[in-house]
Amino acid sequence: MGETTTPNVSISQSVAILVDGNNIERSIHDLKGDPHTMINFDTLIPRLLDNRGLNRLVYFREGKQISSKLEERLHARYHGSVRPCHKSADIPLTIKATQLSSKVDTIIIMSGDSDYVELVRHLKAEGVRVEIAALPSTTSKLLIEEADYFHEITSDDWFTLPPRKGVRYTNTRPKSSSTRQHPSPENSSP
Repeated sequence: MGETTTPNVSISQSVAILVDGNNIERSIHDLKGDPHTMINFDTLIPRLLDNRGLNRLVYFREGKQISSKLEERLHARYHGSVRPCHKSADIPLTIKATQLSSKVDTIIIMSGDSDYVELVRHLKAEGVRVEIAALPSTTSKLLIEEADYFHEITSDDWFTLPPRKGVRYTNTRPKSSSTRQHPSPENSSP
């Protein structure tokens, strides 16, 4: 019997990456214990895409003050956008995913929040491949089971900024998110 060769496969999937910024930031800060630690999109995005085409990158984050440096960097490198959310990212991210479902082959949701389980089920029923990218320790097991694929975010996917001089941070985690004492990355560069 002759040896068979595998032909090169051309991958032409279109991918949208939707980031629940608060969920990912909180997960990394809790795991690392440092509010200066941030996602390194320059290493993570290429790994998530894995030779597929990027259609959209949208970073959703609670609050009106979002780092202009982050917004500029995501736009310059990935034509991405940053969307401030009134409360949490769950509803805006879900709406955007539903809007994109007929325009892309795959949607990667960067969050470990179990609130996205029904969205994952809906998108899959619409024929969209759904992948989750999050930290394993803070990701819902049901969300992982429902997704087509799980990308583990590890310490290789983040970096820590040196603290700014003259700014004091506390490591105490408050009971209410409305009284959070650690900073958000508004004025930090990614």
